[in-house]
Amino acid sequence: MPSMAMKKMLPPDVAYKLFSALLHAGTTTPRQPPPPAARTSPTVVHRCAPPASRLSGGAGTTTTLVVVDVDGFLLLPRRSNLLFAYFMLVALEAGGFLRGLAMLLLYPFVSLLAALPGGGEIAVRAMAAVAFCGLRERTFRAGRAVLPRWLLEDVAAEALDAARPAAGGDHHAAARVVWASAMPRVMVEPFLREYLLVPPEAAVAARELKTAWGFYTGLMERDFVHDTVSSALRKNMAAGGGAGGDVVGFTAAGSTEFLGSPLASISKELYVVSPEEQSKWRPLPRKHYPKPLVFHDGRLAFLPTPSATIAMYTWLPLGMLLSFLRLAIAMSLPYRQATLLLAATGQSWRLRGTLPPPPPPSSSSTPAAGELYACNHRTLIDPVYVSIALNRRVRAVSYSLSRVSDMLSPIGATVHLARDRARDGAAMARLLGAGDSVVVCPEGTTCREPYLLRFSPLFAELGGDRGVVPVALAVEAAMFHGTTASGWKCVDPFYYLANPRMCYTVEFLERVDTAAAAEGGREASADMANAVQRRIAAALGYECTMLTRKDKYRMLVGNDGVVAAAAPRRTHTDVPCNVEVGVCIKKM
Repeated sequence: MPSMAMKKMLPPDVAYKLFSALLHAGTTTPRQPPPPAARTSPTVVHRCAPPASRLSGGAGTTTTLVVVDVDGFLLLPRRSNLLFAYFMLVALEAGGFLRGLAMLLLYPFVSLLAALPGGGEIAVRAMAAVAFCGLRERTFRAGRAVLPRWLLEDVAAEALDAARPAAGGDHHAAARVVWASAMPRVMVEPFLREYLLVPPEAAVAARELKTAWGFYTGLMERDFVHDTVSSALRKNMAAGGGAGGDVVGFTAAGSTEFLGSPLASISKELYVVSPEEQSKWRPLPRKHYPKPLVFHDGRLAFLPTPSATIAMYTWLPLGMLLSFLRLAIAMSLPYRQATLLLAATGQSWRLRGTLPPPPPPSSSSTPAAGELYACNHRTLIDPVYVSIALNRRVRAVSYSLSRVSDMLSPIGATVHLARDRARDGAAMARLLGAGDSVVVCPEGTTCREPYLLRFSPLFAELGGDRGVVPVALAVEAAMFHGTTASGWKCVDPFYYLANPRMCYTVEFLERVDTAAAAEGGREASADMANAVQRRIAAALGYECTMLTRKDKYRMLVGNDGVVAAAAPRRTHTDVPCNVEVGVCIKKM
């Protein structure tokens, strides 16, 4: 009873201080002195976005040290408030559904903390503790493979345009910019360096996560400002700024964490954007990304805001049951009946254009002719929808497919390729010689974004007199992606079938004559593969790239993504590349 009485009498401010002490437990680093250029004069606050003339390199402005508030200024406020969605991405993608549920249960508490004066920092620390505690440091790749896709979608075009003049075009100008975030460094720095092309000379002021025995503890370093800003100020002085160089901060009115941090206190001027002005800002268009986003990983097809996450957990039990029901319908019923029942559950497909003419029937003098279909690769069930659209069985060939997915295939066993040109060509030729319709995905791996990877030219040598039928595929999913680079591939079909709604679009393009490729060798087959790739890209409105499966897995997982020895990759030198953006985009 005494303990209950104490709980009832415990004031809210005492509970807040106790929780703050708990999060800061074990932190013995004393508070650092101010950076060398810290000021004693009052900060001048401008209630507007920074004008371009202030940072364009004019007289008296070339020595300005700019501090950009990533969370409050660069990202749109409608989804970056509390940073909850980004921490939820880490919890779900790197930790699993149970960790995500713990994060969701924490949300009311962190919302209350954020409403208290100075409570924003405690809220971030609490979310970091739940999201990261126990994750292995060596294998954590969500900061590079998952988060950039969503952070890019939240970048405000007006904010990036305001920050670009400060960065300038040389390394001396880049050294005068500090990109500050309350998120841990492993969450925000890969996005800034790789996709906003923030150079190494520019400083990123973000907290480091503490580790123990190779695992994240979930605790963040207490002081992250002093060393970063002191180093930036020293570089600015060395570049000619002198001890009196200006420090200018870019932030927003709702960014209480930044406004209460030492970064704001050392600023000579603060440009604080009002909520009214920020509400007029628009997301950065995809075509204006500093570097195109071609690859990303993760299961979620939506940003897990609190309301969206609640909807997902509410749907999850029903989605699991529905995935088994859809699978049973697809495997047990003919295509026409199965299509109607599956459409009633939210799984649909549509045919764009017309079907190709059927192959000629076999006779005593003329054996059955096989058909070769070359399609872009969106999910592992691409051949299934080609088969449904044709209303006949096809044979799928694949470089790698889990045994579970192979057993559950409604079109029969997949023919596995060995990444050996001679053996793979012979296997596909046998299928075509037997009169089978063969579906091949020349990209060799899936790509979620509106890009096509390099097409392997082997398929172009096997078309024979019938040629190749290009197939353009597009897929829409409401909740889960049916592919992964780093997760368990055996559950890919269940994730896709657990979506509340999904739709495939199938379009058969005009047949391509590949006789010249069969006679002209590898050079001609490479030209033909490029032509088929461009034709599919034009039908879908996608862009062609020279990227391959290896590039994808090196980016997302850190390995080549192969299970057997791969043949040396042939580079296409016949198509000009635009390498300025770093991903080799073909010119159409």
